[in-house]
Amino acid sequence: LKQFSDTGSRKEHVKITSDSKPGFLERLSETSGGMLMGLVTFLLSFYLLFTNEGRALRTAKSLDEGLSLVIPLDSIYSVSQENEGRLVHLAGALSTSKPLFDPSYGLSIQAVKLKRHVEMYQWVEYEDSTEYEENGEIKKETKYSYNTEWKSEVVNSRNFDREIGHKNPSAMAVESFTAVAPNVQVGSFVLSKGLVDKIDNFKQLSLSNLEDPHADVTRGGDYFYHSENPRRPEVGDLRVSFFYAGLSGDDPYVGSADKVRLQEFLYFANSVLNSIGNYFSPSSKVTVVARQRGDQLVPYHTKSGDILQLLYLGDLTVQEVFQKEHESNTMKTWALRAAGWLAMFVGISLMTRIFYTLVDWFPVVRDLVNIGLKAFAICVATSLSLLTISIGWLFYRPLWALLIGLLSVVPIVVAKSRVPPKKQQ
Repeated sequence: LKQFSDTGSRKEHVKITSDSKPGFLERLSETSGGMLMGLVTFLLSFYLLFTNEGRALRTAKSLDEGLSLVIPLDSIYSVSQENEGRLVHLAGALSTSKPLFDPSYGLSIQAVKLKRHVEMYQWVEYEDSTEYEENGEIKKETKYSYNTEWKSEVVNSRNFDREIGHKNPSAMAVESFTAVAPNVQVGSFVLSKGLVDKIDNFKQLSLSNLEDPHADVTRGGDYFYHSENPRRPEVGDLRVSFFYAGLSGDDPYVGSADKVRLQEFLYFANSVLNSIGNYFSPSSKVTVVARQRGDQLVPYHTKSGDILQLLYLGDLTVQEVFQKEHESNTMKTWALRAAGWLAMFVGISLMTRIFYTLVDWFPVVRDLVNIGLKAFAICVATSLSLLTISIGWLFYRPLWALLIGLLSVVPIVVAKSRVPPKKQQ
């Protein structure tokens, strides 16, 4: 059964499918498959929780080691041999060897990264399903709706329930890409690839100073449109925007490709001023903590086995940098703890689902059993998660491991205390 309606650019139709209600043996078979999946999830949760604690403690120890060894540099414009191989801290403006440019659109900018972001106007399918029982059958009513939107990835219309009238192109005529400056420095120091990867504060470029690069391309606001009418785009039309990260010039100046040589000359002049210590620019300023190797800043390997190569935007002190790293480590640790607990809860729920299936013919008993199984899963997941965390701490902080181990018994004790005692015979 299908109904069709057209509301502007949005189209809808409804499909109803029906299946016979599964029998007891079929439901039992599905539950058995869920039990196996639950067992795998249950075992993976132990691995996640245990390894997360070791990682968190190792990272914290490495950060403490780094803080005790780091040396703030007096000047970023001179390379001291005394600091060779040591962990150093410095802050300064970013500089690059030459501008990045996109000749296809006549655009250039002095920055660490330049991203071309391409979107295509396409059909997008949405589903909204509801299930209900009727005449002993399980019926599923699905509403399919279609709308045209700008998307950065190609939407495969072959997977649509109704492709006729909603067909998308199979590829984009223009592709997205990110250009990265080959040589990025802070003062006289060259940043490693790992440090450059951390420069990801992308901001959209204003294209107001540029002209239309081609006859078939129209500029509208901060977009280049491959469209006959950008105000009324058609499926398959493209729009292109640009983003930059790590500004290394005086401002986010966007120039045409034929001005690249002028920008390179200006950069050379700025570099000369920089070398004599009189250079000032509102370029992106960063703070770096890494190992000095000649005039390069590379990863520092701690005794705990971790790697330190830190980069933050702005001018930060050593204490501020390591405080941010500790905060990041704490947030990651708690996020993985929550994920581990949830995986354990889901695993236990799937493994005990068979008890719900055995009594699902009796509504009242089924609901009571469902509540009991959920409470059981919560208590056991909490206790086992705490116990696993305590084992992870055992080799690093035995006293804390003992306290957490004792805490793991609390959920079971609380649950047991709520069970009414048996009456004496």
